[in-house]
Formats: sequence, structure tokens, C-alpha cells
Amino acid sequence: MRFDQFTDIVERHARWATGQGNGARADLSLTSLEDVDLANSDLRGARMMGTRVVRCRLHGTNLAGADLFCADLRQTDISGADLTGADLRGAHLRAADLTEANLRGADLRAGSIAAKMVTASRDGLDAEVMALEVRRAVQVRSRLPGTRQTEQSSMVARTDLAGAVLRRADLTGADLSDANLQNADLSGAVLVNANLSGACLNGANLEGATLTGTIFRNADMVGARLADCDLTAAKMGGAQFSKPLDTLGSEMQRAIFDHERWIESFGQKGQRADLDGADLSRVDLRRVNLSAATLRGACLVQASLTGAQLIMADLSGANLESANLADADLSGANLSYARLAGADLTRVHLGPAEIKDPSGRQTGRSWAANLMNADMRGALMGGSSLMSANLADANLELADLEGADLAGAKLLRTRLKGTGVSLS
Repeated sequence: MRFDQFTDIVERHARWATGQGNGARADLSLTSLEDVDLANSDLRGARMMGTRVVRCRLHGTNLAGADLFCADLRQTDISGADLTGADLRGAHLRAADLTEANLRGADLRAGSIAAKMVTASRDGLDAEVMALEVRRAVQVRSRLPGTRQTEQSSMVARTDLAGAVLRRADLTGADLSDANLQNADLSGAVLVNANLSGACLNGANLEGATLTGTIFRNADMVGARLADCDLTAAKMGGAQFSKPLDTLGSEMQRAIFDHERWIESFGQKGQRADLDGADLSRVDLRRVNLSAATLRGACLVQASLTGAQLIMADLSGANLESANLADADLSGANLSYARLAGADLTRVHLGPAEIKDPSGRQTGRSWAANLMNADMRGALMGGSSLMSANLADANLELADLEGADLAGAKLLRTRLKGTGVSLS
């Protein structure tokens, strides 16, 4: 679409929305609007099903009642926008800025394409064409933490708000059931009577949020920050929380404490942690330093490891399915034969580690990360560094590799179906 065509559609829609003559409701379904400035526009009630609105500016835009079903709004500035009653089912809002946005009554449930086509047909749209195009648009983002790809349906897209900024946003009465809010910032947000049943809030920041009547039934709350939150009127039945370190037993606590002393003293105090086969599932290990520790065959399912330091750690054969490793440093780590299906490895360092001498000085040598035969199906690896990593025989099918650095990586027999990466 040419820019002049686009601006004409927006102007005519504004006239339609205000009841003026010569107006027409905007239908921007399945169009691409990357890097467009729509700040303070009037797009209430606009049809934007499956629209690609990546890195656009929608600050202060009126999108009340808009149809944003399965829209791609990644990294978009939607701060201060009015999204009351908007249809955001299956929308892709990863890393979007929704600071102080009004989402009262918005529908952020998983989007069923089959159900949506019934509505499209009723509105006189070509439902069959819409179904095909939207299905293609959502297939690539059906990968979400906590769900195996084999259980997914390409006809259902879960709303993705991972890493989104929702500070002080008004989500009163919003339906966020089954939404992905992993590592999202909801500090100071108003979630009165919002439905977050089954939502993934692993690593989310809810500090100071208003949670009166909020439903968290069966939600994943592992690693969620809840400081200054009043949960007395929230419904928490079945919600899963982190296991704090003090529940692991004195021996394991001591091993982690002594290891950090060993790291800080360059091996002069404490001792290297041997956690082979340890059960650390759902444990809160955010920002822990377990560099060079041995964790062979350890169970770290759904563990919260955001910002952790695991440089040159031995995690061979470990189970890290659905673990939250965003921003962790795994330089030079051994993850051969590890299970990382559905894990969040956003902005993770998996490049080579610099080898230092006993006094901490650089030697000029490095050690590459080993991911040979690792199962990384559906892993989220956007912005990660995999420079020189050994990915031979690894399974990365349907992994999100957008912005990942694979320079020098060994990709012998690596399975990359659905990643957009070609071996040719």
C-alpha cells in the first residue's frame, strides 16, 4: 500500500467514526504498516485483522473497539492508547510499549481462527481468504513457553505479551486467559476483575498492581514479582509459584552459597557446586551465579533463571523445558543433549566464553557453547547470541530466531524447520 493511499484511508475513517460525510470504515486487514507513525489517530472500530504493525507509533491512538485479531504489534509504541473493548485475541504484542494504555474490557484470549471466520463471513468479508492468510500469519508464532508444539493447533493463536511494558495500564475487566505475559512489566497496572486464568506470568513484574477480584486460576506465577500487591481479594486457586531457595534444604543452599564464594575468590574460598541430577524445578534462581557449576542431568523445568550467570556451566542432559532464561549468560556452557523445548532464551549469551587464568586475567583463548543434540523446539531465542556455538544435530524446529546472531555457528544436520533460517 502506498503511503498516500494509507493516509487517505485513515482520514476517511476518522470522518466515518465522527459521523461526517464522505467517510468509510477503514479495513487494513492483512496489510503491512511497519515503521508508520499513527500517533493520536482516530482508528476506533477499524478492521485490522492480521495487520502487521511492527515498530509503529500508536501513542495516544484511539483504537477502541478495533478488530486487531491476530495483529502483529511487536515492538510498537502503544503507550497512552485507547484500546477499550478491542479484539486483541491472538495478537502478537511481544516487547510492545503499552504504558498507561486503556485496555478496559479488551479481549486478549487465544484467537480461534475458525470462530473468527464466522464473524468475517457475517460482515461480508471473504472468510476463506482471511482464514488462509491469518493462518499463515499465526503459524510462526504458535510457539509459547509451557506448551509442547505437538499439542498446538495452527488454527489457534495465543496472545503474546511476553516482555511487553504495561506499566500503569488499565486492564479492568480485560480477558487475558491463557495469554503469555512472561517477563512483562505490569507494575502499577490496574487489573480489577481481569481474567488471567491459565496465563503465563513467569518472571512478570506485578509490583504495586491493583489486583482486586483478579483471577489467577492455574496461572504460572513462577518468578513473578508481587511486592506491594494486595492478594486478599484475588482468586489464586491452582496458581503455580516459585520454590524459594530456602525450601531446597540446607545442603543444596550451602552448595550454591559456597559456589558463589568460589567464583568471587577465584577458587580460593568455598567450592565448585556439584548439582548433578538435582531437582530445581520451578525454583527461583534469578541472577544467581552458577558459572562453571556442574548440573548434568539436573531438572530445571519452569525454573526462573532470568539474568543468571551460567558461564561454562555443565548442563549436559539437563531438563530446562519451559525454563525462563531471558538475559542469562550461558557463554561457553555445555548444553549437549539438554531439553530446552519451549524455554525462553531471549537475549541469552550463548557465544564463546573467554578463558582466564587462576588470577582472573585473560589468556586470549575462548570456549564455544555446546548445544549438540539439544532439543530446542519452540524455544524463544530472539536477540540471542549463538556465535560459534556447536548446534550439530540440535532440533530448533519452530524456534524463534529473530535477531539471533548465528555467525560461525556449526549447523551440521541441525533441524531448522519453521525458523526462517536456511542452511543453503
